[in-house]
Amino acid sequence: MTNAEIERLTAFMQTCRARVEQALDRRLPPADKLPSRLHQAMRYAVEGGKRLRPILTYATGQALGVPLEVLDGPACAVEFIHVYSLIHDDLPAMDDDRLRRGKPTCHVEFDEATAILAGDALQALAFEVLACDPTLTVSAEQRVAMIACLAKAAGSSGMVGGQAIDLASVGLNLDLPALELMHIYKTGALIRASVRLAALAKADLDPALLASLDHYAKCVGLAFQIQDDILDEESDTATLGKTQGKDKVQNKPTYPALLGLSGAKRKAWEMHEEAVESLKSLGAQADLLRALSRFIIQRRN
Repeated sequence: MTNAEIERLTAFMQTCRARVEQALDRRLPPADKLPSRLHQAMRYAVEGGKRLRPILTYATGQALGVPLEVLDGPACAVEFIHVYSLIHDDLPAMDDDRLRRGKPTCHVEFDEATAILAGDALQALAFEVLACDPTLTVSAEQRVAMIACLAKAAGSSGMVGGQAIDLASVGLNLDLPALELMHIYKTGALIRASVRLAALAKADLDPALLASLDHYAKCVGLAFQIQDDILDEESDTATLGKTQGKDKVQNKPTYPALLGLSGAKRKAWEMHEEAVESLKSLGAQADLLRALSRFIIQRRN
């Protein structure tokens, strides 16, 4: 990317992060409202993070001419689902992690029961936002489509199903199609929902364009996971904000384990190129989406 493109992407991401932080704060229950410990745990878990999924929602909306204020609710909804998944993934019964976003995981800071309930409450809040948020000025039919989209992405045909496959795959030697399928579910489904929710906010969107955006998001989701696997090998705990090297210790199937580091890096670049190719019909208005795809495979945390 040129310096001008980097500056534009950086400014856009900063704007989106600031916007979604305010939007999240307005939609989360106050920390002192009963049950206060639960609400404190919800807010604790939501703090921090890259906010990549909301940024993808806003970037898709900008490419399609959807006002950012219409997307505040969907951006929050997808982040609430993401954070709920992190809380539950970190539990002793799952990945048993003690560090997330550079601080103790929710069950360590509070307790397991509170963490489970905080995750449950964030999941419910995501759908409440899509159903009721007054800033989401779309038709009832569009709201229903958004709710269905996020529900599918979060459920057994998406993120939860991917986590189940992940847990069942420890110690197994998956081939590339099986590994990709797992991550299309576990990581990719919610990233695809981030893009699709913004597209569904556009009335009368061309189905062919929706399919192109969905393919972009599928490729970006795989690229994100490949880069995550690479960073688990190459980075460190302080930079990542979570325990580095955990996948290898737990004998989980990863792209570097299957393809080698250089092969995994080539695969990430191939996914980026395929993602960019999917946006041809959008022209220059999708430049931020193209830049985000590149950012995803070059990020360091």
